Amino acid sequence: KGIAIDGLPIGSSKELMGLSHIIFFSPEDLGIIKDGPEQRRRFMDMELCQLDPLYLYDLAEYNKVLMQRNKLLKQISFSPSLESTLSIWDEKLIEYGEKIIVRRQQFVDELDKIVLQVAKNLTGEKEIIKTLYEPDVSAGNFEKALAESKERDMKFCSTNVGPHRDDLCFMNGELDLRKFGSQGQQRTCALALKLAEIEIVKKSSQDCPILLLDDVLSELDRNRQNYLLDSIHDIQTIITCTGLEEFIDSRLTLDRVFRVKEGTVTLETR
Repeated sequence: KGIAIDGLPIGSSKELMGLSHIIFFSPEDLGIIKDGPEQRRRFMDMELCQLDPLYLYDLAEYNKVLMQRNKLLKQISFSPSLESTLSIWDEKLIEYGEKIIVRRQQFVDELDKIVLQVAKNLTGEKEIIKTLYEPDVSAGNFEKALAESKERDMKFCSTNVGPHRDDLCFMNGELDLRKFGSQGQQRTCALALKLAEIEIVKKSSQDCPILLLDDVLSELDRNRQNYLLDSIHDIQTIITCTGLEEFIDSRLTLDRVFRVKEGTVTLETR
């Protein structure tokens, strides 16, 4: 696999991050709301890595240190004398981990304001959705928590505290949408998240992102479809769908339409 930018090969796919901002929205994005914390961490990381090269570096370094620390914990169970070297990895884990926690908190604070307003607009202010960052440990308490977890870490041969265990929470009043939200509420929240992403990218990069909608319209009711289409009229968008419903055709300026039939792709004349 080779990647080039303007004909110049690049050494790592990391160099592509932030080059062009792409927001991908598919039915699987409902998993951000209702699946496990890993999905929600991935959502934060993917967006922050596009917006902030320093975050991408800190996250990559944190994951390297975490892997090495876990490897060392396993080695200590066979060679206890290696325990003295654990502090070296602890120091680096704290250094990068604290930066990640602080940046995630800033991102979620910004995200919360936009999601709140979008959800209000979508539901006629019937649903007040709050987005909350749930750090496994605060930045200022990471060193202490890691020291307190040392015996447990050595017992289970893994690192049990840190931003690799963070989560995002979505609340509608007292209702935790991750566990108890209806499918409609979860769809509203997922749509609000994606539209909030667009606004954050616009604000941070002073540019419009490219939006990829992968058969997502079929998962939304007419009200949510209309809101989405109204929100993306000025954004370059690539849509895949099983049919060009009349309202899509009339609401969007379609530059090109490719039709796939029996394995053959044709450019439709319009």
